[in-house]
Amino acid sequence: MALDERAFFFEKPETRPGRYQCPKCRRTSDYSIRWVRRAKKDRLPPGADEHDRARFAKLRDHLLRLDDEVICKTCGKKFEIPSHHSLMFVDQLEGLPKDEELDAETAAASGEPAAPTENKPALPARFTRPSRGWRG
Repeated sequence: MALDERAFFFEKPETRPGRYQCPKCRRTSDYSIRWVRRAKKDRLPPGADEHDRARFAKLRDHLLRLDDEVICKTCGKKFEIPSHHSLMFVDQLEGLPKDEELDAETAAASGEPAAPTENKPALPARFTRPSRGWRG
């Protein structure tokens, strides 16, 4: 009899941030999403047959999403999380660039400056000179 898939992994709960857009009010917010990290055991469990050995050799560490719905922080409506990221492999996740790096690369590729800086006018002298106390 083949072993259950959970016999090959250690499971650990984990919370990760996710940015989603509410389909009702169209506002984007960050949400705390529950995941289970499944790490492959270092050896095959006892009672495994040849079919289990072949399956165990192909397994990888992964994250499995537990939450399917979140409640919008703005309008309070419950909406479904897009399902294209319900399972993520850990080795692919660690190689992803940070959001800031990705924005800089995108701007460089499109030929735009990385981040436009605002030119603020200088403060008047009355705001920059030192205070003489409350009696001054």
